[in-house]
Amino acid sequence: MQPNSTLKVLRDWRALSSEDQGVAIAFGKFDGVHIGHQHVIDDAAQVARRLGIPLGVVSLEPSPHELFQPEAPPSRLMSASQLCRAVERLGVERLYLLPFDAAMAARSDRDFIEEVMVGGLSVRHMAIGSNMSFGKDRTGNPKALTRYGAEYGFSVSIADLVVRGAGDVISSTVVRRHLREGRPDLAAAILGRPFAIEGPVQKGSQLGRGRGFPTANIALGRYVAPRLGVYATYTRLSDGRRYPGVASIGSNRDAKSVEAMLQVTLFDFDQDLCGEVVEIELIAFLREEESYVDEHGHFSNSQAVDQLHRDIATARAMLCPTT
Repeated sequence: MQPNSTLKVLRDWRALSSEDQGVAIAFGKFDGVHIGHQHVIDDAAQVARRLGIPLGVVSLEPSPHELFQPEAPPSRLMSASQLCRAVERLGVERLYLLPFDAAMAARSDRDFIEEVMVGGLSVRHMAIGSNMSFGKDRTGNPKALTRYGAEYGFSVSIADLVVRGAGDVISSTVVRRHLREGRPDLAAAILGRPFAIEGPVQKGSQLGRGRGFPTANIALGRYVAPRLGVYATYTRLSDGRRYPGVASIGSNRDAKSVEAMLQVTLFDFDQDLCGEVVEIELIAFLREEESYVDEHGHFSNSQAVDQLHRDIATARAMLCPTT
């Protein structure tokens, strides 16, 4: 699932060609590209259209969180390829995934603007959110950026935070909280689309196929771990086909696996997907994960199969109400 050719992805700011400079850029983390991020990108897009210049997005890879807290639980809302597709749908023509390492982290906010944004990208406009910070010790902020814009000759726009409902600020942090609490519908309302986990299908234990329900197994990897349990899902294959289904996120105790995995069963589908990159959208949380143990303390295959039948019926009624 790669982005189309209309988006150009660049992974450095040095030695850029002239066609990749002189852009209007939105600068931020953009993990999830939620509706707040989309407002920032739209601010840059308006300037790009007015000036007739390319629209770009600048983000750091890996995120500062991953660099400074490598032992912390994974927290990503999207992969790099999902980020590419998300920003491309918004009309972005250049995506600068700048390497974030110790040297970049040590740059002051002024050095970052002078050497990277001006010296490297020759930016003509920068759009950021009102809570954005950058540079060593996060000393850069909207006020500083406005000052640098006047000094170095580029315009600046500051997007207000997006607030919903009872005053809740839209943020990636809120999306993660909803996912950890098993509320993918609320996460989707902030993202503007369902949260989805993308990755290659791994060869599993084949227990599901032996029960008559072949499953595709995908590791969570660097994604934030949603609440463990069973979900109604849609799965998009690499050829674009999209299938409803039911998925469990858990430790797969019956297969004696301790690593949390996503296992999805697609409705009316029985092809081998091993090795194929798929994307699973979490639509609704159905129930918590359970253990199936008989009176002798052994795994009960019949209990697991009976529950899977019930899960499939629940998810099918939700996703395919007319079938």
